[in-house]
Amino acid sequence: MSRIGKQPIEIQSGVTVDVKDGVVTVRGKNGELSVNVNPNTTVTVEDGHVVVARKDESKLARSAHGLQRSLIANMVTGVTDGFSKVLELHGVGFRASIQGTKLVLGVGYSHDVEFEVPQDIQIAVDGTTITVNGIDKQLVGQVAAKIREVRKPEPYKGKGIRYKDEYIIRKAGKTAATGGPA
Repeated sequence: MSRIGKQPIEIQSGVTVDVKDGVVTVRGKNGELSVNVNPNTTVTVEDGHVVVARKDESKLARSAHGLQRSLIANMVTGVTDGFSKVLELHGVGFRASIQGTKLVLGVGYSHDVEFEVPQDIQIAVDGTTITVNGIDKQLVGQVAAKIREVRKPEPYKGKGIRYKDEYIIRKAGKTAATGGPA
């Protein structure tokens, strides 16, 4: 039995969960999210909890059990608290700003890079810190990864866009030759 999948999901106050026609819909103060139910699992709402169960013991059902439960739990967390990722700019002259629905990044290229912000995502810029907020965990992580990919941190000086508290393994640079034939 899946250790994650067998745990019931507590429905917090102010959250409603509906299961109809193979779709789980979660509504809360921050918005509404929905996901299709895997055909190898069943989802039921009982006594203020969401319970995910397998239909059989096939390999597909076992592999989908914990995933389905995690997706629904993330939706419940998203509509109540939301999710957030923090990125930092490291480099001399690196800057970020919001212009309308675009994030404009000046990260050492000959031009500024414009990043179109998706509709369900809020981005805040404070100096060299970019905060990505939203209710969909997957979308928040995807947007943060795309912003990071504009200028990945390089291993020699550590310049680039990185997640907060991300550790960059540094390499030693070239050194001058000592005492070899001239």
